[in-house]
Amino acid sequence: MADISRFADELGPAKIIQVYEPSVGLKAVLVVDNVAIGPALGGLRMAPDVSVEECFRLARAMTLKNAAAELAHGGGKVVLYGDPNMPKPDKARLIRALACSLRREREYIFAPDMGTDEECMAWIKDEIGRVVGLPAGLGGIPLNTIGATGWGVCQAAEVALPYCDFGFENARVVVQGFGAVGQHAARFLAAKKAILVGVSDSRGAICSEAGLDVEELCRLKAAGKSVTAYPQGTKLDREAVINCDCDILIPAARPDVVTADNVQHIKARLIIQGANIPFTPEAEKYLYDKGILCIPDFIANAGGVICAAMEYRGESPAAVFGEIAEKVRYNTRLVLEEAKAKNILPREAAFQLAIHRVKEAMSYKRWSIF
Repeated sequence: MADISRFADELGPAKIIQVYEPSVGLKAVLVVDNVAIGPALGGLRMAPDVSVEECFRLARAMTLKNAAAELAHGGGKVVLYGDPNMPKPDKARLIRALACSLRREREYIFAPDMGTDEECMAWIKDEIGRVVGLPAGLGGIPLNTIGATGWGVCQAAEVALPYCDFGFENARVVVQGFGAVGQHAARFLAAKKAILVGVSDSRGAICSEAGLDVEELCRLKAAGKSVTAYPQGTKLDREAVINCDCDILIPAARPDVVTADNVQHIKARLIIQGANIPFTPEAEKYLYDKGILCIPDFIANAGGVICAAMEYRGESPAAVFGEIAEKVRYNTRLVLEEAKAKNILPREAAFQLAIHRVKEAMSYKRWSIF
């Protein structure tokens, strides 16, 4: 097991489970970080290069995100080692085996994340039933299909713009990571007259000062192609997309894509973090010192987990967008006002908000659930 003692603190993690079943090629990690507020709700992430450390950091991000959104859930995460594009029967076998291995871990509720979707959640439901983000045909609210996280990102951007010196119309947008979150965020921003000028996926990037057609890019992705198949613009390496000149940058891919080594290349004036932990602390401090506003992940991208929690409570899909808008807009405004008043980074203000709510819940506990 990786040494994560430097991450452990008074909040957690409550439990770390490593799953290994060589007969089916199953290797995974579950981290239940904190359940003082309620059972942990967090995604199942699938990629070849996930790690215990990444899982812990993502689980902590979920603790903060759920607490900040005032959901009745703690934070947790599962990472599954494997190629998410493997043949469907092989993927189903792995995910079903994982679900069965974690059948008794009732303080964790599965949800979709990078590399998994509502069909994957349907396999889990068939095995153990403890899951959200299901297809509509199974009574779920498929958050990736409706664009719940992307909608929340758009709401955070709208609240943040008055703290900048520009508006949505003709604002140049770059999306790093054109998956479910990135695609929907681009669509919602385009509807507000913003212009997508750069986008990347795992196979490369494309930039164009004249603007990119969001719907055409979405069609390419639906057909299994890279954004680099777009016929116009300049093709770049995927990492180079953050170099594109823009007003709004939306990182919506993996953790730590922006570090102290490359943050100086960012030309954006506003950053809305659609991914979990996409920037290192050093990178965020550099941006703050340069006067670039950065809305932290667990405030800006909470739309997906808000949607998931509503599904878990059995609420109507019709209420989803209103609930996300209300919670994300309120928390974004609260964090920005607190950061301004105390002259601190937005992440510091967001952290204080979430930690206060978690510690209050912990104060009511007689002892640890575990």
